[in-house]
Amino acid sequence: MPKQKTHRASAKRFKFTANGGLKRHHGYTSHRFHGKTKKQRRQLSQAAMVSASDMKRIKQMLTTYK
Repeated sequence: MPKQKTHRASAKRFKFTANGGLKRHHGYTSHRFHGKTKKQRRQLSQAAMVSASDMKRIKQMLTTYK
């Protein structure tokens, strides 16, 4: 049976934390900042954790990084 390959787009978007969680970046951060508050811009620049409901699906795409 062939090896399962890592989903390359996901590998570029998600990083594992030391405890096995997954970090992600926020969307809505490429343009049109004049319509967002300073607080919104500041919080969108921070990394966030992947929700528990998405973890299984994303970890499966990143199989070689377990």
